[in-house]
Amino acid sequence: MKIPIILEKITDELQIHCKAIVIVGGSVRDYLLKKNPKDFDVEVYGIYSLKELEKILQKYGKVNIVGKSFGVLKLKTKDYEFDFSLPRLEKKIARGHKGFEVTCDTNLTYKEAFKRRDFTINAIGYDILTKEYIDPFGGRKDLDKKILRHIDSKTFVEDPLRVYRAIQFYARFELKIDKYTKELIKKMVNQGTLEELPKERIFEEWKKLLLKAKKPSLGLELMREIGVLKYYPELKALIGVKQEPKYHPEGDVWTHTLLALDKLKERDLKLKFAILCHDMGKAITTKEIDGKITSRGHEEAGVEIAKNFLKRLSDNKKLIEEVLPLVRWHFAPSAFFKQKAKNRAIRRLSTKVSIEELVKVAKADFLGRDVKEAKSGEFEAGEWLLKKAKELQVEKTPPKPLITGKDLIHLGLKPSPKFKIILDKLYQMQLDGKLQDKSELIKLVKNLTII
Repeated sequence: MKIPIILEKITDELQIHCKAIVIVGGSVRDYLLKKNPKDFDVEVYGIYSLKELEKILQKYGKVNIVGKSFGVLKLKTKDYEFDFSLPRLEKKIARGHKGFEVTCDTNLTYKEAFKRRDFTINAIGYDILTKEYIDPFGGRKDLDKKILRHIDSKTFVEDPLRVYRAIQFYARFELKIDKYTKELIKKMVNQGTLEELPKERIFEEWKKLLLKAKKPSLGLELMREIGVLKYYPELKALIGVKQEPKYHPEGDVWTHTLLALDKLKERDLKLKFAILCHDMGKAITTKEIDGKITSRGHEEAGVEIAKNFLKRLSDNKKLIEEVLPLVRWHFAPSAFFKQKAKNRAIRRLSTKVSIEELVKVAKADFLGRDVKEAKSGEFEAGEWLLKKAKELQVEKTPPKPLITGKDLIHLGLKPSPKFKIILDKLYQMQLDGKLQDKSELIKLVKNLTII
């Protein structure tokens, strides 16, 4: 296994004080999958003092002792992050991720130390000194066969987050899940163990699913199969919601949402959540009228539903504020193209949402259908709108107001409640394209014809 030069230097010094230095976990797994890990978990065997380990590590970068109570020291260098730890045992003594009694024991065998890990593919070690792989639970074989298998049923259930970890690993590496592992995580869901998890930990697993999996739909489908969607009624409500076959022959809204999610290739969390939420409004607006299925107003109706969903997942207000406009206006590119919208409409749209980001979401929505035009991979409506927006220089942000409060003061007007009325009126005229020259607007202000 290829290891960073700085870790080799640390190893050269550490080996004087210990009997084994082992890389274990995700970095070994990723290396075997021909990926380039940047984070490394390193277990040090035979050293009895965490302080001694900390003293050595401080020579190579900043050491974070937040994980000290768990026998973990975090070392951050210019290019890498390392978690150095002593072999340890964990015993569940209370609810929550902090409810563990941790015992460091530098004399543990590899099998005893690795047993606390979740899946066999994450329990593969690499001894830096002997340059040998350590694989007490057959992780390499499971990795070759693309199987996700838990290690120990008793210890696995002690951390309910492992259900979400199973979901994101299953999707990221496109694995087959062992039937006993699937039965176990389904049992954990049914027993309500996920309810003790803080949303911050859950959100981190959602991020990994949406940003690292080529097909996040695999994880969403596993959520459905094992019952996790009971915690996300906004998503569960999409299952079975019919769509007009002419436009959506692929099936219900759930099926379309998953297809669209996989079509969105950008690794941008707000875009991922926007496409995941974009049709939530269909669950309450879908009707059959004169033999045709319609969902009029689903874009606007979906905003509040998406907001509730996102707020339960995260306290990141900025993320939520960025997602909701994309949900509200996701159909605008197609509608604008069909209507051959005027410049003023495009300028106004730019004040509500980033057109560049909107087109990406709308394209995924368009391509996530089983129709001929979607299979081409082209989204003519989006290309048209983006071209128009670029010509107007509003593809990323709305036009800046030509006249500001400072300009009004410079013209001799005294600050008053009328300022906002004047500025709003001027900006609306600017958006409409009636006045695009600052001098014309200033002349208008002087004449006070808009007050």
